[in-house]
Amino acid sequence: MENIKNSDLKPIGSKLLSWYRINARDLPFRQTKDPYKIWICEIVFQQTRINQGLNHYNNFIARFPDVKTLAEADENEVLLYWKGLGYYSRAINVHKASQQIMNDYHGIFPHEYEEILKLKGVGKYTAAAVSSICFNGKIPAVDGNFYRVLSRIFADDFDISNSRAFNYFSELAHLILPDNVGDFNQAMMDLGSEICKPKNPLCGECPLNNDCLAFSLNKVSEFPVKAKKTKAKDLELKYYFVHRNGQFLIQQRKDDFIWKKLFEFVPEISDKLVAFIVGVKTVSHKLTHKNLSIEIYNVEVDSEEIWQSFIAENNFIITNVMDSHERSFPKPLENYIQNYDAAYRIL
Repeated sequence: MENIKNSDLKPIGSKLLSWYRINARDLPFRQTKDPYKIWICEIVFQQTRINQGLNHYNNFIARFPDVKTLAEADENEVLLYWKGLGYYSRAINVHKASQQIMNDYHGIFPHEYEEILKLKGVGKYTAAAVSSICFNGKIPAVDGNFYRVLSRIFADDFDISNSRAFNYFSELAHLILPDNVGDFNQAMMDLGSEICKPKNPLCGECPLNNDCLAFSLNKVSEFPVKAKKTKAKDLELKYYFVHRNGQFLIQQRKDDFIWKKLFEFVPEISDKLVAFIVGVKTVSHKLTHKNLSIEIYNVEVDSEEIWQSFIAENNFIITNVMDSHERSFPKPLENYIQNYDAAYRIL
């Protein structure tokens, strides 16, 4: 890297900015410097493509237009407006961070990178993005797009799964960093999303192809370098969909393990209810590091006495299809409810 450090590479960043001024995507959060809205957009799109998450972002901002509104909202409503984005721990963290801003920063979004980094659920990338876009911070918002673009420009085989990758590629990014870091960070996002894609990159349309060492060596497909992923663990879950006359029983998960604070079906039943099991459905579902196999037993209780007895012995919530729409469930359980509605037409 020493030879690279001694080179004048700033024109690369300037060239990227020139391309961005003409080709920047027209996105609603690009029309503001409001740190609250930039923060929310960065969290929403961490694990979601822009075309998939844009409506969710717009709906979330419409309901929670500022930090105060979000901080004062009920957590279950926040989860409901996050519905469809997955990774619900992000919604919980956003809610807690908004309360943190109200309590620790008197409702004013912190300006400094190090202070933004203290917010619940905010990592280095998000803090750098908000700092650079809203407060002219000089910090590259290094993410997967940065890894891919920089590793190809420099034909650098540093393993992006290495724990030091963020710092390593931050150092590379500083070599080409222009004065307008906020636009540079957004330009890198657009370039990585639209041109320098993981597969089938559009190198002929890339504004940096004359500066890209991997392109000149015809080795673009070899970068970035990443060690093999850790194999996802298999996990088996079991639920009982206990229902009677259009009502069914649910409970809210705790804030540990997967699906934090979402609602779920009954995890176990008494011997009295075993006789009412009328079927079982096995559902497969993939999370980032887990392969789930979920057995859902259909327990159709036709005894009012046993129904009331089971409810009295447990702290379950009684709901129906219509009311369940006001709560957030893991996707496999939400699908099960929809199928139940379609099969039984119970509203």
